[in-house]
Amino acid sequence: MFKIKGTIKMIGETNVINDKFRKRDFVLTSIDDMYPQQISFQVMQDKCDDLNNFKEGMSVEVSFNLRGREWTSPTGDVKYFNTLEAWRIETTQETAQAPTPEEKVEEDLPF
Repeated sequence: MFKIKGTIKMIGETNVINDKFRKRDFVLTSIDDMYPQQISFQVMQDKCDDLNNFKEGMSVEVSFNLRGREWTSPTGDVKYFNTLEAWRIETTQETAQAPTPEEKVEEDLPF
């Protein structure tokens, strides 16, 4: 199990693969790194509806599992794929940013 904090950048539409399987992608901009990353996650089945409770720009913490699989093409080429499968998404409190020097000056005015 892994966790990461960030801001929701994009929430995709639900893709219905067949009667028994559906999935939905969303992208998170990480805030834990010196250089923020755009990370694509996937939710499946009932979790697709859970994304309706979130909006782009919200700060969240995502708990996820790393999934990998092997695929062999019709020509015999073997490829490997990874998926970040989110299983819990929780809102987080944004930390207040320090006021800019201009904001501080306005607060210090006597009138």
